[in-house]
Amino acid sequence: MGPQHPSTHGVLRLMVKLDGETVTWCEPDVGYLHRCFEKLCESKTYPMVIPFTDRTDYISAMINEQCYVEAVEKLFQGAITVPERAQYIRVLMAEVNRIASHFLALGSNAMDLGAVTPFLYCWRDREKVYSIFERITGGRLLYNYLRIGGVRNDLPEGILGTPEDGEEKADKTFWGFINYLDNYVIPQWDGLVTGNRIFQWRTMNVGCLSAADAIAYSTSGPVLRGSGVKWDLRKNLPYSIYDRFEFDIPVGKENGDCFDRWLVRVEEMRQSSRIVKQAMKWLAETPGETLGKVPRILKPPKGEVYHRIESPRGEIACYVASDGSPNPYKVKWRSPCFTHLQLMPKVGPGHKIADIVAILGSIDIVLGEVDR
Repeated sequence: MGPQHPSTHGVLRLMVKLDGETVTWCEPDVGYLHRCFEKLCESKTYPMVIPFTDRTDYISAMINEQCYVEAVEKLFQGAITVPERAQYIRVLMAEVNRIASHFLALGSNAMDLGAVTPFLYCWRDREKVYSIFERITGGRLLYNYLRIGGVRNDLPEGILGTPEDGEEKADKTFWGFINYLDNYVIPQWDGLVTGNRIFQWRTMNVGCLSAADAIAYSTSGPVLRGSGVKWDLRKNLPYSIYDRFEFDIPVGKENGDCFDRWLVRVEEMRQSSRIVKQAMKWLAETPGETLGKVPRILKPPKGEVYHRIESPRGEIACYVASDGSPNPYKVKWRSPCFTHLQLMPKVGPGHKIADIVAILGSIDIVLGEVDR
């Protein structure tokens, strides 16, 4: 299968052995999108690396930026202080980006199984997020917005909106989008897909992954939580200011199958909505600076850091080593998608060839991050 297959969410080749239509062996073959990201970083200054992080998991670019800039800020050992307002903006942007990422994960997973309409709805709703992000950052998919020490610019006036904003402002204000999400989008998804018997037949008891196996294979994010393991870095090892927010960690209900992973992502959108509302209330009431005092030329002291955060696909992490020069000595990126692809030989055999597409979609991979 592949590397051109449209249901592999990127340029991925799956080598599959069949007995009739039953899979007996499955092996992923990666590397078709390798762009030398980690090596390129060694020839760039620390700020110049930020746009490259956008292009790894380009569906959640804002969260990649957050991982990298927080890692570099750690290198300075407290010499750089991020203003409180910038911290809240980072959380706001990250959680809205998480929702947009789950739109694509859910929509493409449904389309892989033959449901085209949910995919079109997902595209409709992601465009609303991108319109808001474009007003703030100038970009719709790749942003280069976060900075070492804060964010590039404050939020435009009026973009938060008011709690009374409705669907007509879903592409203009954050409150409009969140109210649209809560009152219209998620109920529509539940009625159209989650409660659909055909979708349930295609995803229940398919690609089952036990909690023990999920831990043994070093999974994270919705894949791990879909197997019933209650682990989320935002709660268990809080970074940024996530310890100030109230939200729950959704987990799968039964088998750790494709349907459980679907349910976890839908519920995660609800929890991200809760976080966004709390962040908006604080930002509306508290003006302030958005960029701390940062040297004109960034030269972190010699040392190394490893920083990990919760992306829509799982745990991303950034290792940065400094030799005291303006360029990183070494950058290493941990990709949850790369880790999760090793599940295919585990959960694929025994299913039909059509189920392989469902399993791959439920893992939610982005090949730009796998190959880097």
